Amino acid sequence: METTSHNPHNHMGDRVIEVELVATALATGAAPGLPGTSRGVIDDLHAALREAVRRRLGGGGNGVPGGYGVRVLDAYETDPDVWWTRLLQVLTASGTDMDEEILTAARNVLRADRRTGHITVAAVGS
Repeated sequence: METTSHNPHNHMGDRVIEVELVATALATGAAPGLPGTSRGVIDDLHAALREAVRRRLGGGGNGVPGGYGVRVLDAYETDPDVWWTRLLQVLTASGTDMDEEILTAARNVLRADRRTGHITVAAVGS
């Protein structure tokens, strides 16, 4: 069975990848375990990403009530394993995966995290 991410003519696969990028960056920035300056840089980048996502989700639209999306974001940060799927749904429905500010902020979090040597593994679909 072919999935959308393997079909070069179907851009839905790209949307899934971008949404997962944002969700992984949100989890990465919230993860404990980095000391000193490295933690501070990632905290700052994570705060910028979270604020951009919060603004996007808070506006509602596309069938996602604003308050609901923000509640899912908050819940995800307390328990990413439980809220992963629901966060992907609200991020996709709100068009987060097409927001260049958010995508750039997510890439910055992951890039900074990689530079520190801290590795985050996201359990996709759990």
